[in-house]
Amino acid sequence: MIVLKAAQEQLLAALQSVAGIVERRHTLPILANVLLRKNGPKLEFLTSDLEIQVRTQAELGGDAGELATTVSAKKLIDILRALPPEQTVTLSSGSNKLVLQAGRSRFTLQTMPAEDFPLVSESVDFGPMFSVPQKTLRALVNQVHFAMAVHDIRYYLNGILFIAEGSQLTLVATDGHRLALAQATLGNEIPKQEVILPRKTVLELQRLLADDDAPIEIRFAANQAKFAFGSMEFVSKLVEGKFPDYNRVIPRNHPNHVTLGRAPLLASLQRAAILTSEKFKGVRLGVEPGLLKIAASNAEQEEAQEELEIDYGGPTIDIGFNVGYLTDALANIGAEMVTVELLDGQASALFTVPEQPGFKYVVMPMRI
Repeated sequence: MIVLKAAQEQLLAALQSVAGIVERRHTLPILANVLLRKNGPKLEFLTSDLEIQVRTQAELGGDAGELATTVSAKKLIDILRALPPEQTVTLSSGSNKLVLQAGRSRFTLQTMPAEDFPLVSESVDFGPMFSVPQKTLRALVNQVHFAMAVHDIRYYLNGILFIAEGSQLTLVATDGHRLALAQATLGNEIPKQEVILPRKTVLELQRLLADDDAPIEIRFAANQAKFAFGSMEFVSKLVEGKFPDYNRVIPRNHPNHVTLGRAPLLASLQRAAILTSEKFKGVRLGVEPGLLKIAASNAEQEEAQEELEIDYGGPTIDIGFNVGYLTDALANIGAEMVTVELLDGQASALFTVPEQPGFKYVVMPMRI
């Protein structure tokens, strides 16, 4: 049976859209495979890691009829990438093997039975659906993802808090040293729903979302989230646990404000970071009337100093930060101006963006 006959880039695009979650080393070898299911003209591609399941459909020609099998996702993608572009690829099935042909190239791949592929069982109690443009959700994720914890023992920090309430969608991420919050307005009113999406799910969504106005439909259940956009369907387990009360962390009414260009500040910090110590990554910010001084040094007694002119007339404040926490935020905001709100040298700093009122970034100071 000819499973498909299509252009190399069409097949490659469909496979790459589902292959991001495939893990090469897994206790179940079949999870390194992609499940191919044909029923009529459409071919379905499905991958899983037992916690996330991604599915897409495409019309790629071939014979009509039914087929279900699994084959190594990595090998199939590697072969397709190695082929010349714009070639027509034919995939045929028979006797526990798939044969891929393109021009004078021919590859025979071993398959594993589709019935052995462990599908994620979908929840039956999903809440009301809501949708946002893909570019809106992508922008929100981009503004907070860098603040997620990585392998933290407080597992509820290894992800992003999603809160949908009324007509507002809020995303929050924190690793205990910094906190990023971004908000957008929904097109419809919905009852409050609050879930924590795992880190891997967040990064995969970030990879798949398009930068356009096409909608993404979102539904949450007690232990699952479901996303549908374009031809993609994405189901993920949630992180169980209680996310910290982020409202208590966000400073209120810091009296000292500095608004300056994001790009010049980022460039100055990146230059100063070159001479920070490998272990601490600390920089000092000195704010005084008309001037922002950035200083860094290391164990070899090397020093970096940067100065930026600012519109500021408040008291002199000297405060230290992990430079990575500052550059992460500034590199992901994508705005022209940024406002830094300070109390003194010991309190957390609040970064906001004049043109994005829904964004807040809190950074704890460090002793240097």
